[in-house]
Amino acid sequence: MTDDLTIRWTDLDDSTRAWLARTVFEAATAPRGPDGSPPVWEKRFAEAGRHCRGAEDDARVLLLHAVRPGATTLAQLYAHGTAAERRAVLRVLPHLPYLNPTDVLPLVEDALRTNDTRLVAAAVGPAAEHLEDHAWRHAVLKCLFTGVPLDAVAGLERRAKGDRELARMLTDYAAERGAAGRPVPEDLHRVLNLATQES
Repeated sequence: MTDDLTIRWTDLDDSTRAWLARTVFEAATAPRGPDGSPPVWEKRFAEAGRHCRGAEDDARVLLLHAVRPGATTLAQLYAHGTAAERRAVLRVLPHLPYLNPTDVLPLVEDALRTNDTRLVAAAVGPAAEHLEDHAWRHAVLKCLFTGVPLDAVAGLERRAKGDRELARMLTDYAAERGAAGRPVPEDLHRVLNLATQES
């Protein structure tokens, strides 16, 4: 596991760690259910909310990291999952380096079309590094629109610096907010300063 995931594992309480350890072992030794039915771990993934209250998000991420599912399985989990389950899928993407980024970008793009701040924040993490410039700029605006702190955006300073098109979009957004008598998010000014710098 990466250091980040190891820290999350040690933060779990004893009963949660015990349940998760059994679940991971079960996934490794019985990858499919009887008669070729879906893997037992997929059921456990959904049950994490009941067994790991308060830590279900981390538990789901750790389980997915241990199972190392493919892009198709992740897409199915995302499509049929609750918001919390979708968030776990998005959060685990950077920890599965074997995935082809283009295969999982549709999940990031879908999350960015929602107004669920938990999904938006997860979507603009490291997995969003592979978004094309146009989509990435809109992801930044989505954060401003939904109130997600721009610190959640991976690679923000590197990608925003000297981005004149982003500067134009931010300026237009600030003008729209001002015309409507609404406050301009403080985050906007910080990124606008980056975008107007020389790259």
